[in-house]
Amino acid sequence: MSLRLPAAPTTLVFLLLLAVHGRAADFVDSTERYVAVPDRIGRVMPADQSAAVLIYVLAPEKLVGWSRPLSREQRAFMPAKLARLPVVGQLTESNPTTVADAVARLRPDLIVETGVASPEAAAFADAIQQRTGIPYVVLDGSIQHTPYNLEVVGQMFGVGERGQDLAYYTRMAVDNLRGRLLVTESTSRPLVYYGRGPDGLETGLARSQAMATIDQAGVINVAAPLGSGQLTRVTREQIFAWDPAIIIAQQPSFYTALQRDRAWRGVAAVAKKRIYLAPADPFGWIDDPPGVNRVIGLPWLSALFYPDVYQEDLRASVREFYDKFYRIKLSDKQLEALVRRAEAQPGETRRPIDVPLLGAEPVPLPGPSPVPQGRPPGRGSPLPSPLPGAPGPQQ
Repeated sequence: MSLRLPAAPTTLVFLLLLAVHGRAADFVDSTERYVAVPDRIGRVMPADQSAAVLIYVLAPEKLVGWSRPLSREQRAFMPAKLARLPVVGQLTESNPTTVADAVARLRPDLIVETGVASPEAAAFADAIQQRTGIPYVVLDGSIQHTPYNLEVVGQMFGVGERGQDLAYYTRMAVDNLRGRLLVTESTSRPLVYYGRGPDGLETGLARSQAMATIDQAGVINVAAPLGSGQLTRVTREQIFAWDPAIIIAQQPSFYTALQRDRAWRGVAAVAKKRIYLAPADPFGWIDDPPGVNRVIGLPWLSALFYPDVYQEDLRASVREFYDKFYRIKLSDKQLEALVRRAEAQPGETRRPIDVPLLGAEPVPLPGPSPVPQGRPPGRGSPLPSPLPGAPGPQQ
Protein backbone atom coordinates (compact mmCIF):
# COMPACT_ATOMS: atom_id res chain seq x y z
CA MET A 1 0.00 0.00 0.00
CA SER A 2 1.35 3.37 -0.95
CA LEU A 3 1.78 6.04 1.68
CA ARG A 4 0.31 8.61 -0.72
CA LEU A 5 -2.86 9.51 1.11
CA PRO A 6 -5.03 12.60 1.22
CA ALA A 7 -4.56 14.92 4.13
CA ALA A 8 -6.96 14.04 6.95
CA PRO A 9 -8.62 16.56 9.25
CA THR A 10 -6.54 16.89 12.37
CA THR A 11 -8.05 16.03 15.73
CA LEU A 12 -6.55 19.25 17.03
CA VAL A 13 -8.83 22.05 15.91
CA PHE A 14 -6.58 24.73 17.36
CA LEU A 15 -2.90 23.82 17.66
CA LEU A 16 -1.82 27.37 18.28
CA LEU A 17 -4.05 30.33 19.10
CA LEU A 18 -2.70 33.67 17.99
CA ALA A 19 -4.42 36.35 20.02
CA VAL A 20 -4.56 39.19 17.52
CA HIS A 21 -2.48 40.49 14.66
CA GLY A 22 0.88 41.72 15.90
CA ARG A 23 0.65 40.09 19.33
CA ALA A 24 2.22 36.94 20.74
CA ALA A 25 0.47 33.76 21.84
CA ASP A 26 1.48 31.79 24.91
CA PHE A 27 2.69 28.27 24.22
CA VAL A 28 3.52 25.38 26.56
CA ASP A 29 6.56 23.53 25.25
CA SER A 30 7.56 19.95 26.00
CA THR A 31 9.42 20.95 29.16
CA GLU A 32 6.29 22.69 30.50
CA ARG A 33 7.73 26.15 29.89
CA TYR A 34 5.39 28.98 28.95
CA VAL A 35 6.80 30.73 25.88
CA ALA A 36 5.39 33.81 24.15
CA VAL A 37 5.57 32.90 20.46
CA PRO A 38 5.47 35.82 17.98
CA ASP A 39 2.53 36.19 15.64
CA ARG A 40 4.87 36.79 12.71
CA ILE A 41 7.89 34.50 12.44
CA GLY A 42 10.28 35.27 9.61
CA ARG A 43 13.63 33.93 10.84
CA VAL A 44 14.09 30.74 12.88
CA MET A 45 17.33 29.55 14.45
CA PRO A 46 17.73 25.81 15.12
CA ALA A 47 19.38 24.74 18.36
CA ASP A 48 20.34 21.37 16.85
CA GLN A 49 20.40 19.68 13.46
CA SER A 50 17.13 17.82 14.11
CA ALA A 51 15.41 21.17 14.57
CA ALA A 52 17.08 22.45 11.40
CA VAL A 53 15.58 19.57 9.40
CA LEU A 54 12.15 20.20 10.95
CA ILE A 55 12.30 23.86 9.90
CA TYR A 56 13.67 22.90 6.48
CA VAL A 57 10.83 20.52 5.59
CA LEU A 58 8.11 22.91 6.80
CA ALA A 59 9.29 26.39 5.79
CA PRO A 60 12.86 26.39 4.41
CA GLU A 61 12.77 30.13 3.73
CA LYS A 62 12.66 30.77 7.51
CA LEU A 63 15.80 28.74 8.32
CA VAL A 64 18.74 31.01 9.21
CA GLY A 65 21.43 28.31 9.18
CA TRP A 66 22.46 24.70 9.79
CA SER A 67 23.67 23.40 13.12
CA ARG A 68 26.31 21.25 11.44
CA PRO A 69 28.22 21.61 8.16
CA LEU A 70 26.69 19.87 5.15
CA SER A 71 28.69 17.52 2.96
CA ARG A 72 28.92 17.97 -0.78
CA GLU A 73 26.59 14.98 -1.19
CA GLN A 74 23.99 16.55 1.11
CA ARG A 75 24.14 19.89 -0.65
CA ALA A 76 23.44 18.17 -3.96
CA PHE A 77 19.93 17.33 -2.72
CA MET A 78 18.84 20.90 -1.98
CA PRO A 79 18.60 24.31 -3.67
CA ALA A 80 21.89 26.21 -3.77
CA LYS A 81 20.52 29.06 -1.66
CA LEU A 82 19.67 26.71 1.20
CA ALA A 83 22.81 24.62 0.78
CA ARG A 84 24.90 27.78 1.28
CA LEU A 85 23.26 28.80 4.56
CA PRO A 86 25.81 29.45 7.34
CA VAL A 87 26.63 26.98 10.07
CA VAL A 88 25.23 28.39 13.33
CA GLY A 89 26.57 25.59 15.51
CA GLN A 90 24.98 23.11 17.87
CA LEU A 91 23.59 25.52 20.46
CA THR A 92 22.92 22.75 22.96
CA GLU A 93 26.65 21.96 23.03
CA SER A 94 27.72 25.56 23.68
CA ASN A 95 27.75 27.80 26.73
CA PRO A 96 25.01 30.44 27.11
CA THR A 97 27.39 33.36 26.50
CA THR A 98 28.56 31.96 23.15
CA VAL A 99 25.01 31.19 22.13
CA ALA A 100 23.84 34.68 23.06
CA ASP A 101 26.51 36.19 20.83
CA ALA A 102 25.45 33.99 17.89
CA VAL A 103 21.79 34.86 18.41
CA ALA A 104 22.59 38.58 18.47
CA ARG A 105 24.36 38.30 15.10
CA LEU A 106 21.57 36.36 13.38
CA ARG A 107 18.58 38.18 14.95
CA PRO A 108 16.06 35.32 14.74
CA ASP A 109 12.42 35.66 15.74
CA LEU A 110 12.39 32.22 17.36
CA ILE A 111 14.78 29.47 18.49
CA VAL A 112 13.63 25.84 18.21
CA GLU A 113 15.21 22.81 19.87
CA THR A 114 14.14 19.19 19.35
CA GLY A 115 15.56 16.53 21.63
CA VAL A 116 15.15 15.18 25.12
CA ALA A 117 12.66 17.27 27.07
CA SER A 118 14.61 17.34 30.33
CA PRO A 119 15.01 19.80 33.21
CA GLU A 120 18.48 20.55 31.88
CA ALA A 121 17.04 21.45 28.47
CA ALA A 122 14.48 23.72 30.13
CA ALA A 123 17.15 25.48 32.18
CA PHE A 124 19.35 26.03 29.13
CA ALA A 125 16.44 27.40 27.12
CA ASP A 126 15.51 29.77 29.95
CA ALA A 127 19.10 31.01 30.18
CA ILE A 128 19.29 31.77 26.45
CA GLN A 129 15.86 33.38 26.39
CA GLN A 130 16.72 35.63 29.34
CA ARG A 131 20.05 36.70 27.83
CA THR A 132 18.73 37.40 24.33
CA GLY A 133 15.04 38.18 24.69
CA ILE A 134 14.35 35.69 21.85
CA PRO A 135 11.65 33.07 22.55
CA TYR A 136 13.14 29.56 22.78
CA VAL A 137 10.88 26.51 22.34
CA VAL A 138 11.94 22.97 23.33
CA LEU A 139 10.10 20.12 21.59
CA ASP A 140 10.12 16.42 22.42
CA GLY A 141 12.22 14.89 19.64
CA SER A 142 11.02 11.29 20.01
CA ILE A 143 9.84 9.64 16.83
CA GLN A 144 6.36 9.10 18.30
CA HIS A 145 6.04 12.87 18.83
CA THR A 146 7.08 13.75 15.26
CA PRO A 147 3.54 14.09 13.83
CA TYR A 148 2.57 16.56 16.54
CA ASN A 149 5.76 18.58 16.06
CA LEU A 150 5.00 18.87 12.36
CA GLU A 151 1.47 20.07 13.08
CA VAL A 152 2.20 22.58 15.81
CA VAL A 153 5.34 24.06 14.23
CA GLY A 154 3.54 24.26 10.91
CA GLN A 155 0.88 26.36 12.61
CA MET A 156 3.53 28.57 14.20
CA PHE A 157 5.13 29.18 10.81
CA GLY A 158 1.88 29.90 9.01
CA VAL A 159 2.03 26.67 6.96
CA GLY A 160 -0.56 24.72 8.93
CA GLU A 161 -1.91 22.78 5.95
CA ARG A 162 1.56 21.52 5.03
CA GLY A 163 2.28 20.58 8.63
CA GLN A 164 -0.94 18.57 8.85
CA ASP A 165 -0.22 16.83 5.54
CA LEU A 166 3.27 15.75 6.63
CA ALA A 167 1.98 14.74 10.06
CA TYR A 168 -0.69 12.53 8.50
CA TYR A 169 1.88 10.88 6.25
CA THR A 170 4.07 10.21 9.29
CA ARG A 171 1.22 8.69 11.29
CA MET A 172 0.38 6.40 8.40
CA ALA A 173 4.03 5.28 8.12
CA VAL A 174 4.03 4.34 11.82
CA ASP A 175 0.62 2.66 11.57
CA ASN A 176 1.63 0.64 8.51
CA LEU A 177 4.69 -0.67 10.34
CA ARG A 178 2.64 -1.43 13.42
CA GLY A 179 0.19 -3.39 11.27
CA ARG A 180 3.01 -5.56 9.96
CA LEU A 181 4.19 -6.30 13.47
CA LEU A 182 0.71 -7.44 14.45
CA VAL A 183 0.83 -10.19 11.81
CA THR A 184 4.46 -11.18 12.45
CA GLU A 185 5.33 -13.75 15.09
CA SER A 186 7.61 -12.41 17.82
CA THR A 187 9.98 -15.31 17.17
CA SER A 188 10.53 -13.97 13.66
CA ARG A 189 12.05 -10.70 14.85
CA PRO A 190 15.72 -10.68 13.74
CA LEU A 191 18.74 -9.81 15.87
CA VAL A 192 20.07 -6.50 14.52
CA TYR A 193 23.30 -4.57 15.01
CA TYR A 194 23.57 -0.93 13.94
CA GLY A 195 27.21 0.06 13.51
CA ARG A 196 27.93 3.78 13.65
CA GLY A 197 31.13 5.59 12.77
CA PRO A 198 33.95 4.69 10.35
CA ASP A 199 34.78 1.40 12.09
CA GLY A 200 31.19 0.48 13.00
CA LEU A 201 32.11 -0.07 16.65
CA GLU A 202 29.76 2.57 18.03
CA THR A 203 26.12 1.69 18.50
CA GLY A 204 22.96 2.74 20.28
CA LEU A 205 21.86 1.45 23.66
CA ALA A 206 18.32 0.48 24.63
CA ARG A 207 15.84 3.31 24.02
CA SER A 208 18.51 5.59 22.56
CA GLN A 209 17.66 8.18 19.92
CA ALA A 210 20.00 6.45 17.48
CA MET A 211 17.97 3.23 17.71
CA ALA A 212 14.47 4.75 17.77
CA THR A 213 13.64 3.92 14.16
CA ILE A 214 14.97 0.37 14.51
CA ASP A 215 13.13 -0.05 17.82
CA GLN A 216 9.89 0.97 16.09
CA ALA A 217 10.35 -2.05 13.83
CA GLY A 218 10.12 -4.35 16.86
CA VAL A 219 13.41 -6.17 16.20
CA ILE A 220 16.00 -7.11 18.80
CA ASN A 221 18.83 -4.65 19.30
CA VAL A 222 21.75 -6.91 20.19
CA ALA A 223 23.36 -4.12 22.25
CA ALA A 224 20.27 -3.58 24.42
CA PRO A 225 21.60 -5.82 27.25
CA LEU A 226 24.41 -3.27 27.76
CA GLY A 227 21.89 -0.96 29.38
CA SER A 228 19.95 2.18 28.57
CA GLY A 229 21.35 5.52 27.48
CA GLN A 230 22.49 6.89 24.14
CA LEU A 231 25.69 5.65 22.46
CA THR A 232 28.42 3.24 23.47
CA ARG A 233 31.62 1.75 22.06
CA VAL A 234 31.76 -2.00 21.57
CA THR A 235 34.38 -4.50 20.42
CA ARG A 236 34.48 -6.83 17.46
CA GLU A 237 34.45 -9.73 19.92
CA GLN A 238 31.12 -8.54 21.34
CA ILE A 239 29.59 -8.40 17.86
CA PHE A 240 30.77 -11.96 17.19
CA ALA A 241 29.26 -13.10 20.48
CA TRP A 242 25.93 -11.45 19.63
CA ASP A 243 26.05 -12.95 16.10
CA PRO A 244 23.42 -10.60 14.61
CA ALA A 245 21.32 -11.80 11.69
CA ILE A 246 21.32 -8.31 10.15
CA ILE A 247 23.94 -5.55 10.30
CA ILE A 248 23.26 -1.99 9.20
CA ALA A 249 26.28 0.26 8.67
CA GLN A 250 26.02 4.01 9.12
CA GLN A 251 29.12 4.80 7.06
CA PRO A 252 30.52 3.31 3.82
CA SER A 253 33.88 2.39 5.38
CA PHE A 254 32.28 -0.09 7.79
CA TYR A 255 30.00 -1.45 5.07
CA THR A 256 33.01 -2.06 2.83
CA ALA A 257 34.95 -3.73 5.65
CA LEU A 258 32.07 -6.13 6.27
CA GLN A 259 32.14 -7.10 2.62
CA ARG A 260 35.91 -7.41 2.12
CA ASP A 261 37.59 -8.08 5.47
CA ARG A 262 37.84 -11.85 6.01
CA ALA A 263 37.87 -11.28 9.76
CA TRP A 264 34.13 -10.54 9.68
CA ARG A 265 33.08 -13.70 7.84
CA GLY A 266 32.14 -15.60 10.97
CA VAL A 267 29.18 -13.33 11.70
CA ALA A 268 25.83 -14.69 10.51
CA ALA A 269 24.79 -11.42 8.83
CA VAL A 270 28.02 -11.32 6.82
CA ALA A 271 27.88 -15.00 5.88
CA LYS A 272 24.31 -14.65 4.62
CA LYS A 273 24.96 -11.26 3.00
CA ARG A 274 22.45 -9.43 5.16
CA ILE A 275 24.49 -6.26 5.53
CA TYR A 276 23.20 -2.86 4.46
CA LEU A 277 24.33 0.75 4.25
CA ALA A 278 21.92 3.30 5.72
CA PRO A 279 21.21 6.10 3.21
CA ALA A 280 22.41 9.47 4.49
CA ASP A 281 21.50 12.14 1.92
CA PRO A 282 20.39 14.73 2.46
CA PHE A 283 19.81 13.34 5.98
CA GLY A 284 20.03 9.89 7.53
CA TRP A 285 17.25 7.33 7.36
CA ILE A 286 17.98 6.00 10.89
CA ASP A 287 19.49 8.94 12.72
CA ASP A 288 22.08 11.63 11.89
CA PRO A 289 20.17 13.57 12.93
CA PRO A 290 17.38 11.88 14.91
CA GLY A 291 14.69 14.04 13.34
CA VAL A 292 11.81 13.98 10.90
CA ASN A 293 14.21 12.55 8.30
CA ARG A 294 13.78 9.17 10.04
CA VAL A 295 10.24 8.78 8.69
CA ILE A 296 11.48 7.21 5.43
CA GLY A 297 13.41 4.71 7.56
CA LEU A 298 10.14 3.05 8.62
CA PRO A 299 9.13 1.60 5.21
CA TRP A 300 12.78 0.86 4.39
CA LEU A 301 13.34 -1.15 7.57
CA SER A 302 10.00 -2.88 7.05
CA ALA A 303 11.26 -4.13 3.70
CA LEU A 304 14.51 -5.39 5.28
CA PHE A 305 13.10 -6.99 8.39
CA TYR A 306 9.77 -8.35 7.15
CA PRO A 307 10.06 -8.96 3.39
CA ASP A 308 7.21 -11.49 3.37
CA VAL A 309 4.65 -8.96 4.62
CA TYR A 310 6.04 -5.84 2.95
CA GLN A 311 4.09 -5.43 -0.28
CA GLU A 312 4.88 -1.83 -1.24
CA ASP A 313 7.35 -0.68 -3.86
CA LEU A 314 10.24 0.73 -1.80
CA ARG A 315 11.45 2.92 -4.65
CA ALA A 316 8.00 4.44 -5.03
CA SER A 317 7.90 5.16 -1.28
CA VAL A 318 11.32 6.83 -1.44
CA ARG A 319 10.32 9.00 -4.40
CA GLU A 320 7.12 10.01 -2.60
CA PHE A 321 8.88 10.89 0.66
CA TYR A 322 11.58 13.00 -1.01
CA ASP A 323 8.98 14.82 -3.07
CA LYS A 324 6.65 15.44 -0.13
CA PHE A 325 9.16 16.29 2.59
CA TYR A 326 12.19 17.67 0.72
CA ARG A 327 10.40 18.91 -2.43
CA ILE A 328 12.85 16.88 -4.54
CA LYS A 329 11.97 15.01 -7.73
CA LEU A 330 14.58 12.27 -7.56
CA SER A 331 16.29 11.29 -10.78
CA ASP A 332 16.73 7.59 -11.49
CA LYS A 333 20.45 7.98 -10.77
CA GLN A 334 19.82 9.64 -7.39
CA LEU A 335 17.28 7.00 -6.43
CA GLU A 336 19.59 4.11 -7.27
CA ALA A 337 22.46 5.72 -5.37
CA LEU A 338 20.24 5.89 -2.29
CA VAL A 339 18.80 2.38 -2.31
CA ARG A 340 21.41 0.26 -4.08
CA ARG A 341 23.34 -0.66 -0.93
CA ALA A 342 20.35 -0.33 1.36
CA GLU A 343 18.15 -3.09 -0.05
CA ALA A 344 18.36 -6.85 -0.40
CA GLN A 345 20.85 -7.99 -3.02
CA PRO A 346 20.37 -10.75 -5.61
CA GLY A 347 20.84 -14.18 -4.10
CA GLU A 348 20.04 -13.03 -0.58
CA THR A 349 17.32 -14.85 1.27
CA ARG A 350 14.03 -12.97 1.14
CA ARG A 351 12.45 -14.66 4.16
CA PRO A 352 12.59 -13.45 7.77
CA ILE A 353 15.17 -15.13 9.96
CA ASP A 354 13.52 -17.05 12.79
CA VAL A 355 15.32 -16.17 16.00
CA PRO A 356 14.17 -17.64 19.32
CA LEU A 357 13.98 -15.08 22.10
CA LEU A 358 15.77 -17.45 24.49
CA GLY A 359 13.33 -16.86 27.33
CA ALA A 360 13.30 -13.09 26.98
CA GLU A 361 10.09 -11.10 27.11
CA PRO A 362 8.46 -10.58 23.68
CA VAL A 363 9.53 -7.48 21.83
CA PRO A 364 6.92 -4.78 22.60
CA LEU A 365 4.97 -3.23 19.78
CA PRO A 366 5.51 0.48 19.28
CA GLY A 367 2.69 2.52 20.74
CA PRO A 368 0.55 4.86 18.66
CA SER A 369 1.62 8.42 18.10
CA PRO A 370 0.53 10.70 20.91
CA VAL A 371 -2.33 12.98 19.99
CA PRO A 372 -2.36 15.83 22.48
CA GLN A 373 -5.79 17.14 23.37
CA GLY A 374 -6.49 20.51 24.89
CA ARG A 375 -3.46 21.65 26.87
CA PRO A 376 -1.73 18.71 28.58
CA PRO A 377 1.43 19.90 30.35
CA GLY A 378 4.70 19.26 28.61
CA ARG A 379 3.21 18.40 25.23
CA GLY A 380 3.91 21.64 23.43
CA SER A 381 0.29 22.67 23.65
CA PRO A 382 -1.20 26.13 23.20
CA LEU A 383 -2.76 28.15 25.92
CA PRO A 384 -6.22 29.66 25.52
CA SER A 385 -6.30 33.11 24.00
CA PRO A 386 -6.28 35.86 26.62
CA LEU A 387 -8.87 37.82 24.67
CA PRO A 388 -12.52 37.63 25.76
CA GLY A 389 -14.60 35.60 23.38
CA ALA A 390 -11.70 34.00 21.60
CA PRO A 391 -12.09 30.23 20.97
CA GLY A 392 -10.21 27.91 23.27
CA PRO A 393 -8.56 24.55 22.59
CA GLN A 394 -10.90 21.67 21.89
CA GLN A 395 -11.31 19.17 24.70
